[in-house]
Amino acid sequence: MTAAQARNTAITLAFVTPLVLLGGAYLSQYGFGLVPCEMCWWQRYPHFAALVLGALAVVLRRQPGAVPLAGLAAIAILASGLIGAYHAGVEYKWWEGLTTCTTMALGSNALDSILNAPLIRCDQAQWTLFGISLAGYNFLISTASAILIFALLRKGGRS
Repeated sequence: MTAAQARNTAITLAFVTPLVLLGGAYLSQYGFGLVPCEMCWWQRYPHFAALVLGALAVVLRRQPGAVPLAGLAAIAILASGLIGAYHAGVEYKWWEGLTTCTTMALGSNALDSILNAPLIRCDQAQWTLFGISLAGYNFLISTASAILIFALLRKGGRS
């Protein structure tokens, strides 16, 4: 792989990773009814930033500023992955997380929304596959993607 190919791949990954992970989060929320807890939202925030940074890097792909933008996106992706690791640890009872639970109120009547909102616990995984929760998968995918982006950017920086 040439240096230019490595840079282009890193820039593409910096955009596609948060796009796919946020898409999956919203699909699980609105398509399958998995309401996010507070810590789930914490994992989304860095991906929102990474998505914007990655999109700018794609638009500026041929400009010198694209590489730093992709690097910043990778840092945000890694931050989300580390929050996911913390959240997964709370779900597996390795350490204590939040001591209060949160809800997501929906609807136009605030009182009815609050009274009927589901109580979502951060310490209970709503869904698992092979014993790994969504937070665990976010950790695995985000961390691996960030490391790959960093490695590709490093390779792309060589002549």
